[in-house]
Amino acid sequence: MKVKGKVFKYGNDVDTDVIIPARYLNTSSEKELAEHCMEDIDESFVNEVEAGDIIVAGDNFGCGSSREHAPIAIKASGVSLVIAKSFARIFYRNSINIGLPILECPEAVGAIEKGDVVSCDLGSGTVTDETTGKSFTAEPFPPFIQQIIEDGGLIAHLAKVKK
Repeated sequence: MKVKGKVFKYGNDVDTDVIIPARYLNTSSEKELAEHCMEDIDESFVNEVEAGDIIVAGDNFGCGSSREHAPIAIKASGVSLVIAKSFARIFYRNSINIGLPILECPEAVGAIEKGDVVSCDLGSGTVTDETTGKSFTAEPFPPFIQQIIEDGGLIAHLAKVKK
């Protein structure tokens, strides 16, 4: 699976309350969650994000609560990939469960800037900053997790396997 998009860049410890503020947790509508994604950290995000775009962030991305709303809001906003130095463990698992591609690649995070165009081959873990021409290698997920993500998450994957 390959993705390509414009980068939105954030720092360390981006918690689930700024990814999707608690005041919007009374909805399960993915569309409504996407309309408020990142608004407490980046008011322009929802108006500028386009399908395929990529979030790049520092350490401990997705810390805070265990709610699945955060990766759902990111995915529903059109983001195709989140690259971070590290992820909070619950966010990491929730991302796999809902089919949001994520990669840990500290070197890429340090070099990629907001607005750069980045492509990624999720199968190999190759991250290329097309703006600068620099490439980085992240540890890709094993094939069975790649398949879960490609199928759209754990529930969709299990439904597919059950057939």
